[in-house]
Amino acid sequence: MPTEQAPTMNRRRVLASAAIALPWLAANDSQAQEAPLKLCQSTALTGPLGDLGTALHQGAVAAFSAINAKGGIHGRQIQLQTLDDGYEVPRALANLDQLLADKDCFALFNCMGTPMVEAMLPKVKESGIPFFAPFTGGQLSRIPGVRNVFNIRASYAEEAEKCIQHLATLGIQHIAIAHQNNVFGKEVLAGARAAMERAKLPDGRIATVENNASDAAAAAQKIAEANPEAVLLGLAGKPALEFVKAFRTLRPGVTLYALSVLGTAANVKALGSHATGLVVSQVMPLPSNAIIPVVRDFQAAWKATDTQMEPSHLALEGYINARVFAEALQRAGKNPTRAAFIDATWSLRKMDLGGFEINASTPERNASRFVELTLVNRQGRFVR
Repeated sequence: MPTEQAPTMNRRRVLASAAIALPWLAANDSQAQEAPLKLCQSTALTGPLGDLGTALHQGAVAAFSAINAKGGIHGRQIQLQTLDDGYEVPRALANLDQLLADKDCFALFNCMGTPMVEAMLPKVKESGIPFFAPFTGGQLSRIPGVRNVFNIRASYAEEAEKCIQHLATLGIQHIAIAHQNNVFGKEVLAGARAAMERAKLPDGRIATVENNASDAAAAAQKIAEANPEAVLLGLAGKPALEFVKAFRTLRPGVTLYALSVLGTAANVKALGSHATGLVVSQVMPLPSNAIIPVVRDFQAAWKATDTQMEPSHLALEGYINARVFAEALQRAGKNPTRAAFIDATWSLRKMDLGGFEINASTPERNASRFVELTLVNRQGRFVR
């Protein structure tokens, strides 16, 4: 080629020539043209459960950052927009209206809290937007025929059943139940009673605790008077903390069993010495158990975020939810519609993330059945 023709080569031909020698350059240039796929989330980053929401969010960020660093999904980066609702229903509904009005919002991801999810569901069902992995074990989000709502975590009833099965295996007969006087507490009670009936265990003493914990001490006294061998707690937040402190004073030798909503570092710290020996059901593997491949992946992604937070069950849950979302998005194709993505979520059968299985079946069932029991040791850490 004569030298005088070189300056006339246009930029496109230069890039094409370079791409022959460096195929990744063409790929990256193509990826740069793709608009990010936008996910939207309302969760508690502040307020009484801000530590839970922050851990969930950071776990998801760790997963999406790792995915984006490898080129995203079909060349598209995943962008997570998060609005803080402070664990308040009115703020969550205001956030939902804002997110539904955003034409770029592809799906709602990992919105947190049973009261918030319950309030959001009517508009979610009406809109048809994918509502992926809401953070609740309540049956209220597991709705027959509603395919745009996809639950991952095991239900509160399944957690309660795991605790009762374990106690029955140990030969413990006298089990009392303290539950919150709300939807969450009543679901725990129903799940526990059904499990006790299957195990042919006698009914035990039952006490309710109001959401403001004003009667927690009285409930602890009522349970203590029945002299149970073990107590199942369908309690969360302040009611749980106040009940445990009061009951430990009255019956220090009785083992308490709690659900995953109580299994946070902040709650263990708040309970102090009263937390030692507490058994907590978890819907995610132990985040320090590097024998499990998905936990190893989580640890690497978590370290790469350079966060100062401790890795936790909640952070691992956010990470796993993001990984599952990414797999469904991959299956939905290069230019996914919401309908294609929803179809893809229900194709996730016997999907092994590396020691954690996703098995989508019907909208009324969660895609994970994982529940294991952990113990709070003297150092305030969860161990199996």
